[in-house]
Amino acid sequence: MSTTKRIAILTGGGDAPGLNAVIRAVVKSACNRGCECVGLEDSFDGLIYPDRVRVLTPRDVTGILRQGGTILGTTNRGDPFAYTADPASAKQDYSARCIERFHELKLDALVAIGGDGTLAIAYEFFKRGIPLVGVPKTIDNDIVGTNSTFGFDSAVSFATEAIDRLHVTAEAHHRVMLVEVMGRHAGWIALHAGVAGGADVILIPEIPYELERVAGCIAERERRGARFSIVVVAEGAVPSGGEVSVIEQAREGRLARLGGLGGQVAARLEELTGKEARSVVLGHLQRGGGPTSFDRVLATRFGGKAVDLIMAGQFGHMVANRPPNIVSVPLEEVVGRTKQVPSDLDLVRTARALGISFGD
Repeated sequence: MSTTKRIAILTGGGDAPGLNAVIRAVVKSACNRGCECVGLEDSFDGLIYPDRVRVLTPRDVTGILRQGGTILGTTNRGDPFAYTADPASAKQDYSARCIERFHELKLDALVAIGGDGTLAIAYEFFKRGIPLVGVPKTIDNDIVGTNSTFGFDSAVSFATEAIDRLHVTAEAHHRVMLVEVMGRHAGWIALHAGVAGGADVILIPEIPYELERVAGCIAERERRGARFSIVVVAEGAVPSGGEVSVIEQAREGRLARLGGLGGQVAARLEELTGKEARSVVLGHLQRGGGPTSFDRVLATRFGGKAVDLIMAGQFGHMVANRPPNIVSVPLEEVVGRTKQVPSDLDLVRTARALGISFGD
């Protein structure tokens, strides 16, 4: 029988629809097994600052299933192993402080909900003796070991709706419409939303593109009587022999900010095709709003499974979606890797069969 009595929960990295659904599932599942839950606010900051901890009861999570964001707050700049209170401060290692605080709070286990960065930090704490379980979160769907992550379906649904709306104005004005979606290293959102939205061109990081080929696709559509085109662009897509589009270079503690690719491609396609082109950047709108029904169910299953693993003492693992089941995967098999779109993926092959161009 498990001796676990007090479980901590944190959410780290970028927000994603479904985070609150996981929190709710963990709290309700754990409390129904006689455990107490503690929320750590703003990711691992909750183990650094004493005032960022609060008890979570089933009453505290009532009604949050459908809400976007996270009631615990989050940050993607809070690595305790290289922590900076502000950009002017030097990095400090607060990991020992976090471990000490974990024991001071009399915690028996930790549920770390986050993407690759959060899970990598969690794994380092696990190697230092903290009993924990990871829950994968990212709208980009680029975490290895799991078929899908919550937040992805919500982001794709929103992007698809945006593409549907842009079809109307593209057709009315005979324009080329560029839709820039998130996807730093992987093109899952662009691929799925592009196919679902009936895009004519999809540019993703995994397949280097040539704008001359994209222009050729648009010209061919024009010859067939289609006087408009929809181009979906992942922010991390790369031209053949080129580099990603960056609007702010990487600096201490921060990754480079990608962006601007949609506008660049639109301007160049105007020159190559002679057609009017416009670009729309969906940006953080893809993270906002409530989760879809699929993401609510997946997040709830993840939260319930996380508690199962804790009660079984199976620490150092991440819950994962392997249809039809939710399973566990060792964190050591996950961290430091990125799940990209395979060039021979069936959806890629289907898109090509439909005449969708990837610019290659």
